[in-house]
Amino acid sequence: MAEAKSPSKEDHEEEEEAEEEEEENEESGPAGEKKKKKKKKKPAKKEGGGYPDAFLVQTRWQRQQYTKEAADGDAQQQLLQMLRKRGPCEDGSEKESRRQTAREHAFWDTQPVPSMSSEYGQDSGPLDEVRTPEEVRAEPYALPDKFEWCTCNVDDEHEIQEIYSLLTENYVEDDDSMFRFDYSIHFLRWALKPPEFLRSWHLGVRVQGGGKLVGFITGIPAHIRVLEKSIKMAEINFLCVHKRLRSKRLAPVLIKEITRRVNRENIWQAVYTAGVVLPRPISECRYWHRSLNPKKLIEVGFSHLGARMTMARTIKLYKVPDAPQIAGMREMKKEDVGRVHRLVANYLKKFTLHPEFTPAEIEHWMLPRPGVVYCYVRENEKGEVTDVCSFYSLPSSILGHPKHNTLRAAYSYWNVATTVPLQDLMFDALILARQQDFDVFNALDIMENESFLKDLKFGIGDGYLQYYLYNWKCPRIEPRGIGLVLL
Repeated sequence: MAEAKSPSKEDHEEEEEAEEEEEENEESGPAGEKKKKKKKKKPAKKEGGGYPDAFLVQTRWQRQQYTKEAADGDAQQQLLQMLRKRGPCEDGSEKESRRQTAREHAFWDTQPVPSMSSEYGQDSGPLDEVRTPEEVRAEPYALPDKFEWCTCNVDDEHEIQEIYSLLTENYVEDDDSMFRFDYSIHFLRWALKPPEFLRSWHLGVRVQGGGKLVGFITGIPAHIRVLEKSIKMAEINFLCVHKRLRSKRLAPVLIKEITRRVNRENIWQAVYTAGVVLPRPISECRYWHRSLNPKKLIEVGFSHLGARMTMARTIKLYKVPDAPQIAGMREMKKEDVGRVHRLVANYLKKFTLHPEFTPAEIEHWMLPRPGVVYCYVRENEKGEVTDVCSFYSLPSSILGHPKHNTLRAAYSYWNVATTVPLQDLMFDALILARQQDFDVFNALDIMENESFLKDLKFGIGDGYLQYYLYNWKCPRIEPRGIGLVLL
């Protein structure tokens, strides 16, 4: 990930487009650059806007296959509007059509990413010239008048509450305020404080004089292997600007400043995801969804009864056993970290793109945290840990419903099966998720997930999730070659 260039006419043009696209999407990544021109504000924009989700959290949900079986209800439409804002939820058109209608982004022609017209080669390596941290500007980028930078302390109860409130009220919500993603304080601390995190990468914008927090963006370091090369990269996340300040050009400055701070740490590459096609994806993946509580999903309008289906038959169709079916399944403990690390690290080696975890990182990311991440292992008769499954929690608030206020979604995380079929292990993951009162279980078609999705009654989503590398070229990677899950 290269530092943004010094302010210039091109920079101002980039900010103009970023400003326009902020209105289209509540979260985004490096702004696309275009010539200045006035645009009429529309009540609803195409999903994803022009901002890549390069520096944002990736989308968690897409439309469910259930919607194809019945007419869409109003409540469901509101949720789908919100999902489109999250990024990888498309309008159902074919892949080629999406590529043909993708907006041009002149900004990317100036950045170290392959162009859309270039061919996928077999070589791998950086696109930009090698630089040093000393060549990166030492001073922060200037903010508009009446705003100031701040470094957010996520350990401080008041400051983490400010972050939570900013995200809750401004991050992602449907147009009619019926559904809203709910990143809990515990989830945020987990996501933002892995080993070797830098507090200076928890970047905020306040009203001058230490006033209200109105902008936010974060980064964490990660070691990612692409083919045979191990690279220290940045995962940048949670870009959010207060709704009333979308015309102040805060988002592009936030992006430039976090990029500058990352470059000052001698990190020049990034990995990110987006729901739109930009220059240029290394892989295109899809979400699948497995209903665990169909009655609730239908009651809130998230899904509908299929043709010739009754509620009783639908509940029976998706019912799972009350207890795991594999002998020896139990919750992961701290003393399992070493063995789980070896299992996960060895398993991920088979994938073209994957993180390289340390034992400390496995402890952080996988050791169970109530309401955040759930991890279970299989222990054999000799006391050895041989298999592991895990998922994390990202709920949505249901606004104004007379009966339900939260939709609980589990997301498939790191799963390794060495003594049982992966399908059997994931069936137990569904059972364990239902034990924890989750309503739906989501998974991408990455790694070896395709081997169990259909048989375990997952429904395919109709959106696409693009994986990108910044300042790094490599051959195109099939979903089964992706061994990386981004929060």
